[in-house]
Amino acid sequence: MRGFDQLKFLDATALAGLVKNKKVKAKELVEITIEHIEKLNPQFNAVVTPMYDEAMKAAKGKIPAGPFAGVPFLVKDLVASCKGVRMTFGTKNMKNYFPDHDSELVSRYKKAGFIIVGKTNTPELGLTPVTESRFLGPCRNPWDLNRTAGGSSGGSAASVAAGIVPAAHGNDGGGSIRIPASCCGLFGLKPTRARISLAPDAGDVMSGLVNEHVLTRSVRDSAAILDATRGYVPGDPYVAPQPARPYIEEIKKKPGRLRIAYTAQTLDGEGIDNDCVRALNDAVRLCRKLGHKLTQKNPVVDRKILGGAFNVIWAANCAATIDWIAKIVGRKAAPQDYEPLTWALYEQGKKFTSGDYLTAVEKIQKISRDVARFFMDFEIFMTPTMGEPPLTIGEMDAASDDPLKGWRRSAKFVPFTPLCNATGQPAMSVPLHWNEQNLPIGIQFVGRYGDETTLFRLAAQLEKECPWAKRIPFVSV
Repeated sequence: MRGFDQLKFLDATALAGLVKNKKVKAKELVEITIEHIEKLNPQFNAVVTPMYDEAMKAAKGKIPAGPFAGVPFLVKDLVASCKGVRMTFGTKNMKNYFPDHDSELVSRYKKAGFIIVGKTNTPELGLTPVTESRFLGPCRNPWDLNRTAGGSSGGSAASVAAGIVPAAHGNDGGGSIRIPASCCGLFGLKPTRARISLAPDAGDVMSGLVNEHVLTRSVRDSAAILDATRGYVPGDPYVAPQPARPYIEEIKKKPGRLRIAYTAQTLDGEGIDNDCVRALNDAVRLCRKLGHKLTQKNPVVDRKILGGAFNVIWAANCAATIDWIAKIVGRKAAPQDYEPLTWALYEQGKKFTSGDYLTAVEKIQKISRDVARFFMDFEIFMTPTMGEPPLTIGEMDAASDDPLKGWRRSAKFVPFTPLCNATGQPAMSVPLHWNEQNLPIGIQFVGRYGDETTLFRLAAQLEKECPWAKRIPFVSV
């Protein structure tokens, strides 16, 4: 077996190259990954459903000759299903649910050559920006075990940050790829709406708020994985504009002199944590140094209208999901079956009418048009990814007399990410800053609708100027 130290923190592209050139066997990589999970996972609780037998069988068999042949991978325990493998959605009510099929995305991961070694931690129904469900337990940040890894793709982010795998699946309905990417010092891209199909189980989720992709250490991995997984499936309700060429080719091209708008101010005009302001100021200086034109400006969006519409869609989806789970388990949902926050959103969602829902969608579409006009003058909009550094574990817990306390608290923690889910635009969190406590703080870059190309070119430029992959967290392999 190739020396263990030589495999530490290589990205998926590099590991695939070693397998292809017969420097290491896929079976060896899977064995190392299992060893890492067994050693590290008790500390931060990222992997919740091991798939060791399936992974070893795949590694010993004929692996598809894709770009990531033989590379270990993890799938989030939400939305994307693996045939015959428990899928909990972070709730105890689904502890005995075993899908009878792979989702299209999982099939594409396998065709790309990835070997899935397990499922990762997520909050109950993926509802919160921290991964601390009562059923699966809190996922802790490898940079500081007292801090959150973010949510809702916290288990995937912690696994990649700690070096268990080079890349892992995530999904993003309000920032759930970008938030944990920021918390864990990773690169995380939310693609354009409908860039990745949700077949066969859904056309879209929450009227297009939810997107899927990965968390990675390198930009090239994110680009190549998106190339391997993007694209229309017959029956999809709509599809994102197709890129001119593969994204892996775009990262080799210079972005040119971009017009970048930036702000540290939230949509409601509130200030944010000083560490996040400092991170943005550093990013502004870096982008100016690279020749880009920076303008301090932000789109005019009524935060109350956006937040209200978002809440209607979010709560209605929560209600629909719980009713769907009730059909699967064969019994009516009850308050004791769910966490207080989840049940409070369920009760809200049941009260909204169909007219409320359609009006919320119309409001979000109106906001999307306003934001699109803003982007006629800029290629990129830049903000801190978060309003604060990673929170301490338990800080968003619901109060016994106020189950929505944590929900309201999240507005301060993640004031910037949900807008892009509403508009459908691509957005990425780039790990450009660490504070004095050595906690990562990401910078969010938002692109025009359908334009991941410019984001990838800029990300590759930033990665070259400020390589982050050598920064290793406290808890790591």
